[in-house]
Amino acid sequence: MKRILVTGGAGFIGSHLVDSLLAQGHEVLCLDNFFTGDKSNVAGHLGNPRFELVRHDVVEPILLEVDQIYNLACPASPVHYQFNPVKTVKTNVLGTLNMLGLAKRVGARILQASTSEVYGDPKVHPQTEGYWGNVNPIGLRSCYDEGKRLAETLMMDYHRSNKVDVRIVRIFNTYGPRMAVNDGRVVSNFAVQAIKEDPITIYGDGKQTRSFCYVDDLVAGMIAMMEAEEFIGPVNLGNPSEFTMLELAEKVIKISGSRSQLEFKPLPPDDPTQRQPNIALAREKLGWSPKVALEEGLPSTLEYFRSVLERD
Repeated sequence: MKRILVTGGAGFIGSHLVDSLLAQGHEVLCLDNFFTGDKSNVAGHLGNPRFELVRHDVVEPILLEVDQIYNLACPASPVHYQFNPVKTVKTNVLGTLNMLGLAKRVGARILQASTSEVYGDPKVHPQTEGYWGNVNPIGLRSCYDEGKRLAETLMMDYHRSNKVDVRIVRIFNTYGPRMAVNDGRVVSNFAVQAIKEDPITIYGDGKQTRSFCYVDDLVAGMIAMMEAEEFIGPVNLGNPSEFTMLELAEKVIKISGSRSQLEFKPLPPDDPTQRQPNIALAREKLGWSPKVALEEGLPSTLEYFRSVLERD
């Protein structure tokens, strides 16, 4: 049994990670400032003696004794990280510095939740870990893109200079239950619009692509990365099956039984036209690959959104 810290642990991905770690018998300390996280995501664990929930912002230092740190704290959707871009940069930089300082002090292994956004609007397709990316450093998305890139820099500098045991995963589009209704990303947008039978908003011509990984698969990959004994470097975690926005909209409409029509709007600035992970490294080093196809994961996701909308 390990004592494990999960920052952003009440968020969409973080709460599923907390579920898995507790199921494995670990003690879990969940930190969240509840900007995008929700206490209801982990409320079922509040009576568990191996679980502790602390309201805390990683921008501020904290003294703890832990064996492992999963650093997930940061809003991940454009709607939320652009709401206060300076705070997003602080979370990525100061928050990561604080967690690295903690890891150094107590000798903990630390995993940084990075993102496919470090590749920007990629000129290489699919994206491998060796690709340095094509990011606009002064664009609307740069608070997140460049913030995550700098977080990776800090992880590597602490690893080289201070021998901190680090892990970095680059997370591609992930979906599943507990996504926020106001998340602002494509799966949640389409799901909510379809359930309400509102027009499905397509930005641009809808031919831009994304690859969608079910949250259970992602969590399994993160845990496999944390438990890997050798230092690997950044590793892509995502589902390499690639879909256009039009294809995703059609699947959501079909599975939900919605009568929604498509509504086209201009493409936002710096929105990537392609996004697909090359996961050869994850397959080789972690023995990991996603198991849940989009058609299998969408029904439970839509069911979750339906239950939330009916409750509200």
